Amino acid sequence: MKKFLFIIILLNTSLVVVGQSKQITLKEAIEIAKKQSPDYKTNINRNQGSYWRFRNYKASFLPQFRIDATLPEYNNSIRRITNDNGQDTYVNQNQLIVNSSLGISQNIPYTGGRISVFSNIERIELFGLNDNIGYSVIPFSINYYQNSLLYNPFKWQREIEPLMFEESKREFIETMEEIAVTTCNQYFSLLKAQMQLEIAKKNVANQDTLYQISLGRFKMGKIAENELLQMELTLLNSKNTVTTNTIDLKRASQNLSRYLEIENENIILDVPEKLPLFDVDVKKALEEAQSNRKAVVAFRRKRLEAERELARAKGTNKVEMSLNANFGISNNANDFNTLFNNYNKQQNVSLTLSVPIFDWGVSKSRRKMAEADLELVNNNVEQEKQAFEQEIYLHVLNWSNQRDFLYTAEKAKEVATKRYEISNKRYVLGKITITDLNIALQEKDKAVLQYLNSLEKFWRDYYILRQLTLYDFIKNEKIKVEDLIYD
Repeated sequence: MKKFLFIIILLNTSLVVVGQSKQITLKEAIEIAKKQSPDYKTNINRNQGSYWRFRNYKASFLPQFRIDATLPEYNNSIRRITNDNGQDTYVNQNQLIVNSSLGISQNIPYTGGRISVFSNIERIELFGLNDNIGYSVIPFSINYYQNSLLYNPFKWQREIEPLMFEESKREFIETMEEIAVTTCNQYFSLLKAQMQLEIAKKNVANQDTLYQISLGRFKMGKIAENELLQMELTLLNSKNTVTTNTIDLKRASQNLSRYLEIENENIILDVPEKLPLFDVDVKKALEEAQSNRKAVVAFRRKRLEAERELARAKGTNKVEMSLNANFGISNNANDFNTLFNNYNKQQNVSLTLSVPIFDWGVSKSRRKMAEADLELVNNNVEQEKQAFEQEIYLHVLNWSNQRDFLYTAEKAKEVATKRYEISNKRYVLGKITITDLNIALQEKDKAVLQYLNSLEKFWRDYYILRQLTLYDFIKNEKIKVEDLIYD
């Protein structure tokens, strides 16, 4: 009765475990990872940052409206002032100031300057023996300011910022494909752990049976004690393997569930099917990679950044010129009703010129450093381009042979499994030794593991191919994602 109750409890427990388990395929795992993995969330945040950086750049060339107001400013203190005779004297200042201004400003990308138009009105009320109220107004004032006449930072910004935004969009898609590669690695780590544990349990069951057979033969005097001990040692090692594989399975299951951010750690995986046959032309792969990858945009961006620094060094090293011009009208009065009559002109123009006469070679060294940096960037970009093309070429070549490797590994697994089954039967019949049986067992387990490794490499290389080219060779279309933020 106790045995019967124990069996019932064991069956119920097994049903609960199965009911709580989650079965997913490789494709489903990748879809989950592309929606809720930590890498996906990081990718989304990075893309949003790039998007708003680009929006900020575009907004900087639009008119900027601004209103400023002082409501109010009260001051009651003793201050030192200099009178018309050049003498310093201390006066008590007790006043209330109300001030407001409205302005619009605009960056000029073609010149590198900034133009602004503003108006201002101010009211000052003095307290004391003779209370007094004064008004000041600037109906309009036009101002233009340019920091350097020989270097235009807006020109370079307009060339570089769109490239950086395009680079970020391509990086987002590449990262999504990188998530697929990472998920593939995690998926197969758990799949191999499940398969190895299953194989280890079967080996324990088979070797326990063989040990019982060997024990009977030993008692009948048909085998030596050494062979019996060898069989017992094999059984003990197999039990240790089950323990080790159980721990590995738990670790791999936790890693995958944590990466997919699913609460259930009892994940059951399916062995992925083979992909449909398709050919990858090296020339086509290179064309798509050069059209889609962020690295190609990064090459242009790096060159432009180096050219910008050289232009900055040339534009600010020898002669520095800045321009500031203002035109407007203003007036002040004690009566608000007369404030807007008989305006005074408000005009000024200043051109600042700075020419170094002798700077111990500082200007020349800056220019030479910028030129050296540009040459270094050009050399690095050429090397990166060659490495980029070589990576595509070698991976396509490797992919072309990967299906053959997988077929060979699958065939080897079938042969090794069949050989072990035959060896197992022959050992039971007493026609081979325990050493031959153990060799067949080891080769069978090795062949199964090699097949799983080959299958993992097959799928990982497929997703790496997508990542390197950002092209789907099965559907013959460029890879796109829905979560990418476009302008």
